[in-house]
Amino acid sequence: MFSFSPMKNCRLFIILVVSTLVAVSATAQTPAPSKIACVDMKKLFSGYWKTKQAEDILDKEKTDAQKNVKAMADDIDKATADYKQLAMQADDPAISADERTKRKQAVEEKAKSINDSKGAFQQFQRTASASLQEKAQRMSGNVVVEIQKAVSDKAKLGGYTLVVNSSSPEAIVYVSPDCDITASVLSQLNAGAPIDVSPSAATGALPLNISTNLP
Repeated sequence: MFSFSPMKNCRLFIILVVSTLVAVSATAQTPAPSKIACVDMKKLFSGYWKTKQAEDILDKEKTDAQKNVKAMADDIDKATADYKQLAMQADDPAISADERTKRKQAVEEKAKSINDSKGAFQQFQRTASASLQEKAQRMSGNVVVEIQKAVSDKAKLGGYTLVVNSSSPEAIVYVSPDCDITASVLSQLNAGAPIDVSPSAATGALPLNISTNLP
């Protein structure tokens, strides 16, 4: 026969309440599943129109610097040829002692001028190379910041909790192509680009990685 026990039923009620609270707490603490995407930062960098624009600017500045270097080198070559001619004339036995003295002085002055020109030439090379390198790094950094912001905006819009760089294989074991948002980010970056960024317009050169060492 079933018998009613207030104490026993009270304990049963407490156990049921505690169990329910634990279950609710566990459910509340369970995090929502993570949504992960991946991007190829190298593709974004090389495909972004501002990268191409920066390359064109650097290429032009490098070409201008190389023209100046060549002009300075040609001037030094011409001055060296003049120096040799003056030296030969100073050794002419047919001229007077006074004339020989004047010519030797002219030779010495020419030699000093050539040395000064060589110093200016080397300084120009160092300064131009350093300036190009600094500008390349600054432009590259600015492009990367803009790309990172575009990726961040796309990730927030898509509800992604994590975006990995698929162009760094040493940090990734496997990446599904289904999670790749590179194309959509690149399309966003190049929307309204003022220059041609189609694959046929690519130069094949490494972006912002041109040699800044002048001849």
